[in-house]
Amino acid sequence: MTRNSLKLLVVSVLGVVLAGCAGKPPEPAAPVAKAAPAVAPAPKSAADDQTNFQGWLAAFRADALKKGLKPETLDAALTNLQPIPRVLELDRKQPEFTMTFDEYLSRIVKPGRVERGKAMIAANHDLLAQVSQRYGVPVEHIAAMWGIESDFGRGMGDYQLVPALATLAFDGRRSAFFRGELMNALTIADKGMAPLEKLKGSWAGAMGQCQFMPSTYLNFAQSWDGSGKPDIWGNTADVLASTANYLNSLGWKADQRWGYAVKLPKKGLSQSLYGLEVRHDLNQWRKFGVVQINGKKLPEGGALYSLIRADSGTNSGGNPGPVYLVGDDFRALMKWNRSTFFALAAGTLADRLAGR
Repeated sequence: MTRNSLKLLVVSVLGVVLAGCAGKPPEPAAPVAKAAPAVAPAPKSAADDQTNFQGWLAAFRADALKKGLKPETLDAALTNLQPIPRVLELDRKQPEFTMTFDEYLSRIVKPGRVERGKAMIAANHDLLAQVSQRYGVPVEHIAAMWGIESDFGRGMGDYQLVPALATLAFDGRRSAFFRGELMNALTIADKGMAPLEKLKGSWAGAMGQCQFMPSTYLNFAQSWDGSGKPDIWGNTADVLASTANYLNSLGWKADQRWGYAVKLPKKGLSQSLYGLEVRHDLNQWRKFGVVQINGKKLPEGGALYSLIRADSGTNSGGNPGPVYLVGDDFRALMKWNRSTFFALAAGTLADRLAGR
């Protein structure tokens, strides 16, 4: 992976972690500003923007009716709807590339979160065991995602989803994606799965304790008691079942470790061995001289792993970052949030919760 691509990944993950976003692609890097034209166009007035928004909203409502949404749902959700300027400010904000992987990891896998996570696992022991058995995802990984996404339910976001998503859909920068998510949010309300006032979350539209986008909710949220109305805001059983079900759907393999922090032989390894596209089983990596970070030998096994470096060293004085062997479960975490930093932190937090 190149230095530039890692830089983009870090920028993406920082913005995504702040917003919460299972199922949502990361932000692209901000484009380089172009020189202003010789005669700058007159800025739009607030009245112009409001007129354009109301026109857009009327067209959206007509489309929603064609898709079968009830008029009363749309009246309740869209009447007097106004865009939220703060949402656009947050959407435009691109974090500076100032954090190394070690700094990022210390922020996500902090001792307080590990201790709280262990306490939450103990408090929900029987439920987590049942969820883990049903969906084939280890307890520590379910709890790790719960902790990263909402600090075990303490940080779900307080933006009303419909106005936030409408703001982003009207904006035009990523209108197609957010227009679809707005339609999905209204579908959730229209089907009676959750009332409009409960549809709250991040400024980017991620909801509940597992921070699902509306599309992710519709496709993967689970009702533990079988009611068909998953409550990922206040029902712990639904939160854990939904998290595990989504991980399972992303290709989780319960019989493998997500990855290993490793040390390389003193002579190093060829750059041709790095990258997610290169896979060897653990027996081969042992032959290459790779050992676990604590010096212990890698376990024997036929599961395939890839060698990646977490940090290019761009922000760490040119020093190379830590190295990992990562497997199929790491790839599943990357589908949850397409960021190397996020996936490594999620795996590491799970290891800490499991006492590894």
